[in-house]
Amino acid sequence: MKIIKKILILLLVVFVVAQFFGPEKNVGELASIEPFLSETNPPENIKAILKESCYDCHSNVTRYPWYNNITPVNYWLAEHVKDGKKHFNMSNWEGLSTKKKDHKFEELIEMVEEKEMPLPSYTWTHTEAKLTDAQIQDMVSWAKQVRFKYSLEPKPE
Repeated sequence: MKIIKKILILLLVVFVVAQFFGPEKNVGELASIEPFLSETNPPENIKAILKESCYDCHSNVTRYPWYNNITPVNYWLAEHVKDGKKHFNMSNWEGLSTKKKDHKFEELIEMVEEKEMPLPSYTWTHTEAKLTDAQIQDMVSWAKQVRFKYSLEPKPE
């Protein structure tokens, strides 16, 4: 019994010390999303969906919940954000080719239609981010319009 008590105390000490360390936060300016918004011209309802359901993981503007201050949860969240930005980052839109942008929207349509985005692990704690069928339809329609616009742009030789 004494050894179990010592192990529990050691684990508690490790947990407390770990709280002083954490990953770098993804903190950027809303202005970083402006080029994306200007180019894709989403209507107001889509802007609201993007803000509520997408910005946290797919831009340099992340709103962190209170539980992000708890290690190891903060590392788990940081990895989610890093992975989300790797696949689709509205803050780095200017640097992408038209072909790449079109592909990103193709993936967006697929993920939203199949209800794979936003992730269920995100909507558990952000219930407002869960998309209704009407919102899914609106997102897909807008994304298809953006893809059509990209298809009309001249291709580099």
